[in-house]
Formats: sequence, structure tokens, C-alpha cells
Amino acid sequence: MNKMKTMLALAVAFAMTTSAAFAAETLKVGVQAPITGSYANEGQGIENGVRLLAEQINAKGGVLGKQIEVIACDDQGTAMAAAICAKDLVNKGVKMVIGSYTSTCAEAAQKTYYKAGVLQTSDGTADSLTEKGYWTFLRNSFPNSAEAEFVANYLVKVKGYKRIVVLSDFSTYADGLANAAEVAIKKLGGNVVSRDKIKADSQNFTPVLTNIKSKNPDAIFFAGYYSDGGQLRAQQVALGIKADFYGGDANDNPDFAKLAGSAAEGAFIVNVPSPDVLPYEVAKTFIADYQKKYGEMPPSIWGLMNIDGMRAIIHAMEQNKSFDTKQAADYLHNLQEPLPGITGPIAFSKDGNRKGGAYVVKKIQADGTYHNEYVQ
Repeated sequence: MNKMKTMLALAVAFAMTTSAAFAAETLKVGVQAPITGSYANEGQGIENGVRLLAEQINAKGGVLGKQIEVIACDDQGTAMAAAICAKDLVNKGVKMVIGSYTSTCAEAAQKTYYKAGVLQTSDGTADSLTEKGYWTFLRNSFPNSAEAEFVANYLVKVKGYKRIVVLSDFSTYADGLANAAEVAIKKLGGNVVSRDKIKADSQNFTPVLTNIKSKNPDAIFFAGYYSDGGQLRAQQVALGIKADFYGGDANDNPDFAKLAGSAAEGAFIVNVPSPDVLPYEVAKTFIADYQKKYGEMPPSIWGLMNIDGMRAIIHAMEQNKSFDTKQAADYLHNLQEPLPGITGPIAFSKDGNRKGGAYVVKKIQADGTYHNEYVQ
């Protein structure tokens, strides 16, 4: 009987060891993004980019001898689904998670990844994302505060607008950017005649816009997402509101112009410069590869920023010769020289914020293309 128990214990131990060894054969990379829902265009772009990069790295031998296995989870752009995704991806043994697209979803998943020691890199721009002290979080974009200061300087000092409306939805990202922009505008002596909010995805923004029209603004800054921004712009023009329309960075998506229709012409978008206008060879190569594989351009800069976050983490693991996530985070927090990235040099401060960052104001032309009006 004792012999049988011993043999059974050995068999169980062998099975567990074999299972663990098999599970460790790949480097599991999670993708948390809105694959469906209002921001599906962006979410699918993030997943496509991650899969392409994984394919390219695997073709060269993988990471420290391991092939990358991509596991995607659709957070649908909602906090509840994001929290579920985080638990699911952790349970599946991912070492890093790329995403999510929105600050709300990134924040809803943060604590779960932190507790599990799973690295998370997101394009979420809400300042709160790097204020909790989570060593696991690395922002691959730039914070709201940086964009807010640029917007304020441009609207007040460069353009000299006298009556500015600041508009947002209620999301973590949009509300935070709008609040920061309002403070920055007032700090420079600008006049914010109205600070309004819309309910995302409500489609009919006439009540809010009617109130805005009564304020007689000469500029509207909308710190929400493209899925609402395009419709806002169309309805603004239909109501005869003559103010110049400025969409914050999350409006930088081809669907903005599709939703706005002919009203898109003359609208302005504020964002970091797109890779096609930056002098980075790695950007040109990756974009060409993306077009070849998927038959289209990446939806926006955001998916590419997420790819840069993934590239940075993998670089850290290779330099450390280890898959240890804490070592990778420490390495990236203490980079002496920025890494060359698709979206520009990559370096992180101690709190996980990406360093640097230029911004551009782009004007939408009649054919839907952009003309760079101002770069700083």
C-alpha cells in the first residue's frame, strides 16, 4: 500500500512538473483591448499590431529561446469587462499585457496586474494611471497634463481665442484631460466661457450644443473619443456654431471624418506627430509590414504606441536574460539611453510615465487628409 502511494505521488509530481514545463515553453503576452464596441477600430488595431510583432520576433527565434504566444481579451471599452479580462489573463499565465486603449479600462485592470506582478503597458493618458505607485504599469503614451499645457498655449497664446468652450464625456481620460486643459487655459489668462459634458455614445448632442451656442464661443476643445467627436462636429456645423473645433488626441482616428462627413473639413485634431512624418526608420518598416499583412494602415498612433511598449518590455527581458517582470521594470525605469521606437525615443521616468513628447495640431482637409498646422 505504501509503495502504491509513493508511486502515485511520483506520478502526480511528474504530471505537475510536465504541465508546468509545457506551460513555460512560450512567453505569454496578453492583449487587453476593445475588440468590439465603440472603440473596436482601435482595439483591433492594437491586437493586429501585437500579433504582427510577435510573428516577426518568433521568426527570428523568439525571446530568449521562447516563442511568443498572444492571448487576447476583449474588454469592450468598459471597466467591468476590463476587470474580468485582467483576472482571465493573469490566470492564463501572461507575463505582460498590452493595453487597454482607454484609461478607464486600463485603470480597472491595474490592481489585478500589480498584485500578480504582470507588466502592463497602455496608451491611457489619465494622470491617475501613474499616481498609485504600481511598478507594473508603464505608460507608452504621454500624460493628459502634457497635452493640456500644449492645448492651452496654442489656443490662448498662438491663436488668441477669446471665448473657449471645454467639452468632455464622463470617462477617466476625457474628464481628466478637459479639467487639466481648463486649468491650464485659465492659468495663461484665457477665458473658458463654458465647461460642459456629454454622455458618451448618446449620439444626440443638440441640448449641450445649444447651450454652447448661447455662449458664442470662438473655439471648442473636445477631450473625448472619436466615436463621439465626429458626430459632435457634424451637429455643431448643422446648428450653425461657427467656433473652431479642436479634438483631443483620442479623436485622431479615420472614423472621426467618416462620422463628421463633410463637416470634418476645417476641424482640428491635437495629438503627438504620427510616425509617417517622423524620421524613424523602424516606424517606416513596421508600418509597411502592417500594410502588407492587413491591407491597411494602422488605425492611429495609439496601436503603435502600444507596440512600442511591448518592444520595450521584450528588450528589457533580453538585456536581463530573464523573464522576471520586476527586473524588467527596474531596467526600464533606469534606462540611460532611450530606445529607438516606432513613435520616437522610448524612456520611462520612475513613476512609469513615458518621457518627452512633442505635439502637433492637424487640420482636416476636404478629402479627409491632415495638414500639419503647428508642431512643438
